[in-house]
Amino acid sequence: MPEQDNRDDPSPRGTPDPAGTETETEAERRRRRARFLRELAEARELRDRVQPRRAKAARLRHAMRMRTFRW
Repeated sequence: MPEQDNRDDPSPRGTPDPAGTETETEAERRRRRARFLRELAEARELRDRVQPRRAKAARLRHAMRMRTFRW
């Protein structure tokens, strides 16, 4: 993933300018959010691989919640 090179990038992106308004654009915010969600999913997959019993229990709990939820 080419965007992972910017993971430790200390550049000040979302810092407010002197007028107090946010300089970050909507596209930059979406890119950061997408990268965060990708990394979160990757971390969950890694945790599921290294802790299969806990992952199975979580899967079963989620399935039970979905079965008992009323639409």
